[in-house]
Amino acid sequence: MKILIIGSGGREHALAWKLARGAHARRIFIAPGNAGTALEGENVPIKADDIAGLKGFAMKEKIDLTIVGPEVPLTLGIVDVFEAAGLKIFGPSKRAAELEASKAFSKEFMTRHGIPTARFRKFTDPSEAKAYAETFEARNIPLVVKADGLASGKGVLICTSLDEAFLAIELIMEKRVFGEAGKSVIIEEFLTGEEASFIAITDGKTVIPLAPSQDHKAIYDNDQGPNTGGMGAYSPAPVVTKELKGEIMDTIMRPAVKAMEKEGRPYKGALYAGLMIKDGRPLVLEFNCRFGDPETQPILMRLKTDLAGVMLAATEGRLGNVTLEWDERASLCVVMAAGGYPDDYEKGMEIRGLDAIRGMDDVVVFHAGTARKDGGIITSGGRVLGVTALGNDIKEAIEKAYKAVEKITWEGAYFRRDIGVKALGRKM
Repeated sequence: MKILIIGSGGREHALAWKLARGAHARRIFIAPGNAGTALEGENVPIKADDIAGLKGFAMKEKIDLTIVGPEVPLTLGIVDVFEAAGLKIFGPSKRAAELEASKAFSKEFMTRHGIPTARFRKFTDPSEAKAYAETFEARNIPLVVKADGLASGKGVLICTSLDEAFLAIELIMEKRVFGEAGKSVIIEEFLTGEEASFIAITDGKTVIPLAPSQDHKAIYDNDQGPNTGGMGAYSPAPVVTKELKGEIMDTIMRPAVKAMEKEGRPYKGALYAGLMIKDGRPLVLEFNCRFGDPETQPILMRLKTDLAGVMLAATEGRLGNVTLEWDERASLCVVMAAGGYPDDYEKGMEIRGLDAIRGMDDVVVFHAGTARKDGGIITSGGRVLGVTALGNDIKEAIEKAYKAVEKITWEGAYFRRDIGVKALGRKM
């Protein structure tokens, strides 16, 4: 098959890496890609939100399957456009992608269908939002303020005081630090427990779970500081036991897919549930309509099944005949970011040490914010690399990944040093 991957991050490099090692992929294109994806296929200088340009390229090259990485083209309706042109594409329609595009829609959807989640209210007026926040202060509990629209994983602010809540509302709704995503906000109760990422692939009927994983959103060790797009992840996530996995499928994933069909928004593609495990029970923090980043990196390191065949089956409604095979070992990804991320950061720093990684067994460096310049590789984004390793257990995966991280340098490079610590000592 000729395959087109849309996007330019670590997730897209991991997808290209995995597909290139399967039997189905004959030629792989990545639009626009990065310095790492160019090692697995051919980069195409078309932006991920240029729907017309991507469609024209897919038709000209007779692409057999297009895979959408990021959320923006999905919310712009790329799946609808491609399918109308007779092109096969992996991902949900524009109406189905509203599950991620609008947190208000997502929360109301979960409430309508009895999918467990935190209590919430939506506001379009800052003063009304602040008045509601004051009711949380009276009960002396934290609250969460979320930009209603897409904010690249950064539009969620956890507030432990009324002053923090007011500031969050002002930043999102008045100063519009997340742009149009802040026209309205969701205010919800703060859930305690342990987070996990649960991703499944569905053809609208059958739902096949991928191996569970755990992300690390906060910028600093011990989950301190502002949220980012993700600073590291590992798989499997021992907090998701076999029994809990069954409960997640029965109370969240299958009901969500069934309910989307019932509402006239049939869902195909990857469905991601960000979960809070509280007292052994799962609650949904958010739904995303694509593979997670950086969760995709360790998950695909463990997947043995040819991914292209699975995705093609999902687009053709044949997932009922698919079984996934997994490497029993653990995998862990450490994200190396530019200094200053998730706020202001510099680009154009020369990355050194990548050659030293090539001889390491079971270690892959997935590129995210990188570009080529004068024969070398430079930083071009906030999250730059995802150093990912396989180990016989989580301890060995941690040791391998951080050993590789220490070989890579650039001015201002930053990474968390506690990725995977929560899993130590737990039965995998």
